[in-house]
Amino acid sequence: MTITELEQAVTQLSEQELARFHAWFDEYYAQLWDKQIEEDAKSGRFDKLIAEVNEEYSAGFSTGQNSG
Repeated sequence: MTITELEQAVTQLSEQELARFHAWFDEYYAQLWDKQIEEDAKSGRFDKLIAEVNEEYSAGFSTGQNSG
């Protein structure tokens, strides 16, 4: 199935079907995102960023409290 065919099929859904599809797709996409984050974390992709955050925290740039 092509993207164009998918788009056409989605436009044919009733409001209830569209809402159900939307909920399903949100969950599906969230699972893909979680999997990507997990893979990136395991590969060390965030190591440099985490080190920078730890340095800034140790230097006193954060109080650990939310502002607002």
